[in-house]
Amino acid sequence: MFYLKDIVHALTNKNPPLPNITIGSVVIDSREAARDSLFIALPGENTDGHEFVKDAFNNGALLALVHQDMPNDLNILDLRQDQFNLEENFIKLPLCLRVDDTLNALQRFAAYWRSKHVIQTIGITGSVGKTSTKELTASLLSQKFEVLKNPGNRNNEIGLPLTLLELETIHQYAVLEMGFYVPGDIKTLCEIAKPQIGVVTNIGTVHAERAGSQEIIAKGKAELVESLPVSPKGIAILNADDPWVISMAEKTRAEIFTYGIDNPADLQAVDIISRGLEGLSLNLLYQGKSHRVQSPLMGAFSAYTILRAAAVALKAGLDWDVINTGISASQIDLRMRQLTLSNGAIILDDTYNAAPESTIAALRLLGTLEGRKIAILGDMLELGPYEKSGHSEVGKYAARTADLLILVGERSKFIAEAALEAGFKQENLFWYPSSRKAADTAQQTIRNGDVVLVKGSNSMRMDHIIRELEAKV
Repeated sequence: MFYLKDIVHALTNKNPPLPNITIGSVVIDSREAARDSLFIALPGENTDGHEFVKDAFNNGALLALVHQDMPNDLNILDLRQDQFNLEENFIKLPLCLRVDDTLNALQRFAAYWRSKHVIQTIGITGSVGKTSTKELTASLLSQKFEVLKNPGNRNNEIGLPLTLLELETIHQYAVLEMGFYVPGDIKTLCEIAKPQIGVVTNIGTVHAERAGSQEIIAKGKAELVESLPVSPKGIAILNADDPWVISMAEKTRAEIFTYGIDNPADLQAVDIISRGLEGLSLNLLYQGKSHRVQSPLMGAFSAYTILRAAAVALKAGLDWDVINTGISASQIDLRMRQLTLSNGAIILDDTYNAAPESTIAALRLLGTLEGRKIAILGDMLELGPYEKSGHSEVGKYAARTADLLILVGERSKFIAEAALEAGFKQENLFWYPSSRKAADTAQQTIRNGDVVLVKGSNSMRMDHIIRELEAKV
């Protein structure tokens, strides 16, 4: 909760006499506007938020941030002026606040609001594993602290500021996933959030289409550790098994804390046992002692998620009893979910998104399960120069783990080619241009005892296959 005067001061550095108008929430969708909310009119690709200012007011919003001329029947306070003539701009609700740029204003206000709170902020970035790391980290810390986290995929230049505007005095930690498309993105988010702890998961090829190369992706992700304060206030938690990540140690003034499986690290996982759908167990080695951990997270690759969250928890002062309890009891909202169809088949729904690294990890989990293994895979987007090689690597691995392949999209033809070259049988491979056509084959093919992985980039609409299977199989 904040006041009109907070917004005006954040955006103008002035403190004019204003009534105590209380704002309870911030929205960018007029349909979500409610009593006492602030609506921010952001421009979009297909629609412009300025078209919906009146709708937001009708739904209960008190204030709206705008950067376009608005109809004369709306009350407007122009924050671009050097001086406010409050007699002319009499404060009458609902009220539009005119700024130069609403996105910039959102970010500036979020940075101001962050500065008003004494909290520890944790930034998490990387190509794969950001969301699971954010969720488990927040879950562990929540055992002892009041924690704010960005929900869903609110990890960009809009979502992260909106999350920070939910900060309240009770919060002690903010766990923030930070997304990346091009260099400069992470730096902007760090300027807003001011993280003291930075976690980097790995450097893959996703977003290479926009960024240009894996090297540029690594440079962009390194902006997180470059933004951290000097040790001991700043802590960079780095993956010792990823050469791109561990090299970031040279780019930060923060304390370095490493984690890994294959290479020696400050926190290391050994003796990892995947129990399929029942989760996994592993030993965590720290300061000469071994701690056995059980987790409901599926797949050996989830050991990295556990390592990252445990590393943050240790730096936050949690003892091992609390960490063990939190890991074993965590019920976090993961992108991959398990469901059982009416015919008894088990589905691994991992349809939110896909990259070569995460798809191979999901296939590795599929390979550990009992039953006929079916992989339904769609195109992986935004790989740029790694498009063919990324899909081909998936095809090679799929040939070793799947009994049946159902592929969707033009790029998945590279998966098919690599799988066939690796010895996969042609009669067990099906290709379709869209998920709708693939759903028909899936319905006719899947039977009791099968385990089925469904994965692909979000825009491939692989979720349609899941809905069709749930409805008809």
